[in-house]
Amino acid sequence: MSNTPASPAPLSYKDAGVDIDAGDALVERIKPLAKTTMREGVLAGIGGFGALFEVPKRYKEPVLVSGTDGVGTKLKLAFEWNMHDTVGIDLVAMSVNDVLVQGAEPLFFLDYFACGKLDVDTAAAVVGGIAKGCELSGCALIGGETAEMPGMYPAGEYDLAGFAVGAVEKSKILTGRDVVAGDVVLGLASAGVHSNGFSLVRKCIERAEAASAVPAQLDGKPFKQAVMEPTRLYVKTVLAALAQHPIKALAHITGGGLLENIPRVLPEGLAAHLKAGSWPQTELFAWLQATAGIDDIEMNRTFNNGIGMVVVVPAADAEATAATLRAAGETVYAIGTIAPRGNGAAVVVA
Repeated sequence: MSNTPASPAPLSYKDAGVDIDAGDALVERIKPLAKTTMREGVLAGIGGFGALFEVPKRYKEPVLVSGTDGVGTKLKLAFEWNMHDTVGIDLVAMSVNDVLVQGAEPLFFLDYFACGKLDVDTAAAVVGGIAKGCELSGCALIGGETAEMPGMYPAGEYDLAGFAVGAVEKSKILTGRDVVAGDVVLGLASAGVHSNGFSLVRKCIERAEAASAVPAQLDGKPFKQAVMEPTRLYVKTVLAALAQHPIKALAHITGGGLLENIPRVLPEGLAAHLKAGSWPQTELFAWLQATAGIDDIEMNRTFNNGIGMVVVVPAADAEATAATLRAAGETVYAIGTIAPRGNGAAVVVA
């Protein structure tokens, strides 16, 4: 009788928790979604080791503008509520809206999807949202990475990151350097909380659930839909306005709200004086403020509070610019003016 120990059973990558077949199935699901986003400049997209893109020849002095972002803790609610089809739009919007602020046209987008165990249906829903966001903003989804990493993420959870590259003529880069006292501040309405402040949003939901005080609806939508409403994509409407009007600066209102994002595009020595009540507070933001018990300053520093993009224009062009944006589908408010800062804050809401 042999005393040789039995050989251990062979281990496959699938036994270790990585399903290559599921990854292949997801790629096949993604390809037609990505195809809907194709545009001029794409030379090679999904499936290669690297995606190829040629800057359109209509640019004479193209400057590339890049941006990257994620969705943050909004994903926690996507997991809990099984709502995966719109967080991909959030992912795209957070990057392309940032690129837009420089005056750039988003050209292409790449995504990174990481999970512990790949659920093809969930991943396809997420990527479907990414493709929708790319389609709505006119940029191509030309590549990305799906990483299945057993033990790194709890069951049913995943993480997202996105990367956008745009182009702008060198002479047309928006820096805010031309902003002067007397310019008008226009605010473009947000679609909701967008994708910032969700750590506080989730605390508000926990507090409301503990008190059995979660509203059935907000702003005419079921509560969960109102909370998860994806970030508005301002690309096409604002690019159209840029082509027609002398816009001096743009500010994407993300983390830090109105109080910390507007100063990023103002020359030293100037401040934005916003008129309180010049735009309406939605039911969603009123509920968040009441539930959290925070003041107006904290609302404007934590959330977009109803304004997702700020546009600074000369006073003489304010009405025409607002009309163009409204005709393109934006809800526009004249929310303030630019004034000398003096010893005051960079943004004053009064």
